[in-house]
Amino acid sequence: MAAKAHIDRPQRWDVPYDPDMTEEDVIYILGMEPFSNIDQDKFPKSIPLYGVIANETKIRKFNKGDLVMRRGDYGNTAYFIMKGSVRVVIPIPDNVLSAEALGRAEPKTKGIWESISQHWKNAKVSEYRERVQGSVDMGSDGKEVVIALQDVPGIISNKKTAQIPAGNFFGEIAALGRTPRTATIFAEEDGCQILEIKWQGLRELRKYTPSIKEHIDKLYRKNSLTTQLAASPLFSGLNEEELQKVADATHFTSVGDFDWHTSYKKTAQLSAAKRLDKEPIIFDQGAYPDSLVLIRAGFGRVSEVNGNGHRTASYIGKGQTFGLREIAHNWRSDKRVNYRYTLRGLGFTDILVIPAAVIQEHVLPKMKKSELPPLFPEVEPTVEFNPLSASQQQKEKMSKTDVMEFMVEHRYINGTATMLINLDRCTRCDDCVRACATAHDNNPRFVREGKTLGHLMVAHSCQHCQDPVCMIGCPTGAISRKEGGAGEVIINDTTCIGCSTCANSCPYENIRMVEVRSDKGDLIRDDATKMPIVKATKCDLCAEQIGGPSCENACPHDALVRMEMQNPESLMEWIRR
Repeated sequence: MAAKAHIDRPQRWDVPYDPDMTEEDVIYILGMEPFSNIDQDKFPKSIPLYGVIANETKIRKFNKGDLVMRRGDYGNTAYFIMKGSVRVVIPIPDNVLSAEALGRAEPKTKGIWESISQHWKNAKVSEYRERVQGSVDMGSDGKEVVIALQDVPGIISNKKTAQIPAGNFFGEIAALGRTPRTATIFAEEDGCQILEIKWQGLRELRKYTPSIKEHIDKLYRKNSLTTQLAASPLFSGLNEEELQKVADATHFTSVGDFDWHTSYKKTAQLSAAKRLDKEPIIFDQGAYPDSLVLIRAGFGRVSEVNGNGHRTASYIGKGQTFGLREIAHNWRSDKRVNYRYTLRGLGFTDILVIPAAVIQEHVLPKMKKSELPPLFPEVEPTVEFNPLSASQQQKEKMSKTDVMEFMVEHRYINGTATMLINLDRCTRCDDCVRACATAHDNNPRFVREGKTLGHLMVAHSCQHCQDPVCMIGCPTGAISRKEGGAGEVIINDTTCIGCSTCANSCPYENIRMVEVRSDKGDLIRDDATKMPIVKATKCDLCAEQIGGPSCENACPHDALVRMEMQNPESLMEWIRR
């Protein structure tokens, strides 16, 4: 008897996205356009189309006014309308729904008297809540938590909206690129049936179905690409026609693991060499510089060969480029150079790749001589040997190298307000902790502990990340960026249901789940389950305070700073003070 062939299925299929998805459901979906037109033979046997639908999708039901997705949220799923229709609130100025309508009660800045009186008016018990009352409703199928808009007819008449009928996709670009949702979309009628597709499933559909790939790429080029290019200072001198030519030649792709935060702690236990091997190479040192890379989302490690290994020289994030100096050098000089560094994807990296010829034709001629990066020297400069200066120079160089390695390995480069403490200056007076507690009703929102490198410590406090993976999967959208803020990530205590999704997703362990109490110190319990009610808490950068982060303001020794990690030079300057 012939042995039965074994075909490996993706490990993620061990737990389907929707455990209640039936065979009838899958057949029903496959019978709908565009799925009925997909050539299933194009899919490999290990990832059949049937398996993608069965394991990577979920059928959801919405009633009139239910929010399907909100502007500003981070998500990792796309949507396909199976039945009914939805409305999109056109994302133009003065046409947005209020934060309150979206379930995002924004913190209000305290006045001078409130700021002073909080010193004696704060609660006497930890995690006191005057009341615990959510404003979210269970979805129509009783399985999903959704927020329902009020006065849908009023919204449609007073706001500019557009209908998206059945048979259409939406949310694809944000799902694949892990970028914020650009619009708010809600169900227009009762019984709206929508297929939610995980990014992995969307990736497979895009990979093996040319029509879906063309559809997504066309949407991105039409709605996002030119806007993103125009936002880069590199292309600021281009007119609309030139910018469009650059956009037409641009390729976009992603490298790395979209769910890097779920395996980060395990990967961190590996040796430095093995960790580096897991980072996909985008462009290698020594290769001919035929392209420029613009980071759309995520981060890249810039490294150089050092003996038998690599040494981290720097890192680049959203909006930064790789390869410009080499391309500009070859445009200005007959002596060609190759890439001087290697670029690797860190975690998940979404990139735009622009041919060097396009940069040399449309971009470099528009730049002033002072704006062009310097030419590479024909011979690397040497320093006359001096034991003292050489030793000092090596110390300085190693210091920067060590810091770069430390920040990259622990992904602290993700932070826009990372809490750094100079342990040589810190006297452990705890003024920072007390100030934080005072600003948050006697509940400190950070822990003065963390990983260290020499005299530098990165404390356990929310970093307000560029790539806030904590937002992914929040069922009510309670964790979000502050409307109109500078990127602060805040939690709406009212709509938080205590599911711990954000806390489990944070790779830095900077979100704490706490049991809330009454003014008498008693645990507040759920009426139905009788279990203590828990809420997610973290640093909010003192969003309600007048002067900004209380921790930084209270330090009497200038030992603490909230640092934007995008600029390595500013970081090194602070460390070397």
